[in-house]
Amino acid sequence: MAAKIPPSNLFLSTILTTPSHVAIKLSHVQGQSQLSPSTFNSCKNRAFIVMNTSSPTAPQFSVDRKMEDSMDVTKLRGEFLQVLRSRRTAEVPLSVEPAQPVRDPLYQETPKPTFSKTMESTPKKDIPNFKELLHEENLYLITEEGDQGRLPVLILSMKESSGKRRPAIVFLHSTNKCKEWLRPLLEAYASRDYIAVAIDSRYHGERASSLTTYRDALVSSWKKGNTMPFIFDTVWDLIKLADYLTRREDVDPSRIGITGESLGGMHAWFTAAADTRYAVVVPIIGVQGFRWAVEHDKWQARVDSIKAVFEEARVDLGKSTIDKEVVEKVWDRIAPGLSSRFDSPYTISAIAPRPLLILNGKEDPRCPVDGLELPESRTRKAYKDSNCLHNFEVVAEPGIGHQMTPLMVKRASDWFDKFLKL
Repeated sequence: MAAKIPPSNLFLSTILTTPSHVAIKLSHVQGQSQLSPSTFNSCKNRAFIVMNTSSPTAPQFSVDRKMEDSMDVTKLRGEFLQVLRSRRTAEVPLSVEPAQPVRDPLYQETPKPTFSKTMESTPKKDIPNFKELLHEENLYLITEEGDQGRLPVLILSMKESSGKRRPAIVFLHSTNKCKEWLRPLLEAYASRDYIAVAIDSRYHGERASSLTTYRDALVSSWKKGNTMPFIFDTVWDLIKLADYLTRREDVDPSRIGITGESLGGMHAWFTAAADTRYAVVVPIIGVQGFRWAVEHDKWQARVDSIKAVFEEARVDLGKSTIDKEVVEKVWDRIAPGLSSRFDSPYTISAIAPRPLLILNGKEDPRCPVDGLELPESRTRKAYKDSNCLHNFEVVAEPGIGHQMTPLMVKRASDWFDKFLKL
């Protein structure tokens, strides 16, 4: 039997489709995200100004540059959420169903990966009888109708009877992996008193049935235009996941972090831009400038990572080779706005003033560092305007391509400890 979460507590139940109401309703949603006291006191979120003006007793503010910026972010979130909703199957009340541990995880790559030195490098507390004290939960969140509306969730935490609320962190896997791949990392964070959460992204893990499920979904999205398997559909799931996590009695709803590797880094980036309940954000080898890559002929490495859909588009468009036009049309079809209004210069800066650490490789061809110049500049200004420059950092590790390294894992760990530990 599925346990239903009352609709009044769902994040998206507060979103109205009429543009005139978007700012008010989204500001209410932003009010649900409570930063830690030290962060809140030192950082006056521009979004909170919009939130306060909806109160009859709140002081009135003139429409200055900061107010306009806040309104722009609110409008951006509203537009992005409308895009997310545009390709949903029938929506249903969010509910929870029990699940069993996955004994033989599906990886859509050969040979099947078996060990990650980087994952194992995550800082871990030495606890006697750790395995006996570790609490594992497996469940499904029903986020919409259809097979892909069944979101598999793995949660690891330490058993304890104090009943105190703890910080939670959501971890997101890379292309062709699954939530089980993240287990060493989840265990390490659980040992340090976090609620460690992982999911299978769309068409991965338990949501896949073959070695080509994700590739086939991308091609189908190009053909039919009825799904958004590249990034956006999983962002929808992560918004629903926040609905669930904020209602758990063991999770502090003001201390929820999100991070991911590669595709997971993109999921973390876009989810945090859309949903302010994710209070601390660390995308790893995921942030890039999609428009910049098109304009500077640096799209090849990213395209090669999911080449089947671009080859299908090339044939359909009557092209002899994949070119700039093919790339633009595919992005617009499978992730509307990805290389335009929702690209990194706009959505990364929307995360301010929440703590944001961007970790990339300096030689990464999929996420060229030159393409980060504009989003970093705009984002740094947003944090400066909020008097929170200490909450933003970009690190490009020298000599590293598209690879998550132990140093990145350590930096992410330190960042979460700094902002989520009381």
